This record gives sequence, C-alpha cells and structure tokens, in this order.
Amino acid sequence: MRSWHFFMHPQEPLTPEQSDTMDHLDCFADACVGLDEGPNYSRFSCYVHADTLLDAMNEALARVEEIPGVQIRSIELTPYSFDHNGMATAATAPDPFADPV
Repeated sequence: MRSWHFFMHPQEPLTPEQSDTMDHLDCFADACVGLDEGPNYSRFSCYVHADTLLDAMNEALARVEEIPGVQIRSIELTPYSFDHNGMATAATAPDPFADPV
C-alpha cells in the first residue's frame, strides 16, 4: 500500500464552529487528515495510505464530508507523493530551484 500526501483547500476558511466539530469527530483522530489554519485561510493536510491516489483522495473527502458546510475547492498534490511512490518523472519531479513546500 502506498502513502499519499496532498492538501485540500476548502471553498472558505473554516468557521470556529466547523473547527470545533472537526476536533470532536472520531474520523480525524488518527491524524491522517489534519487542519492547517492561518489568517484568512484553512487547508487540510492529508497523509493517507491507499493503493491509488484516487482512493486516497476519496478517503480524505469522505472524512471532510462529516463537517457540515465544508466544500473542497481544490486538491494540491505535493511532489513528495510522486517521489516517495517511485512515480517521479521529468513532468512531476520538483524544480531543484523552487522554494521547499
């Protein structure tokens, strides 16, 4: 089984009520999907074990569905997943001159 790392960006930053709800849901207790928050933004940091990237995304999305009103706007893949899973190519390998993630 592979491990995948990606970020899910919600349509809007989570409200304090949504963050509180997430803190009390068992589906987030294993820390495979965590919440990063800052001034005017929220994102879910996901580190999911699954056979395929699609399975990993579906697993993370199913967990986020438990938080009322949260909609995911985009999913950002990290170069780490491709490198870690032996899938890095010239098209997916990180730019050696880019800022680290």
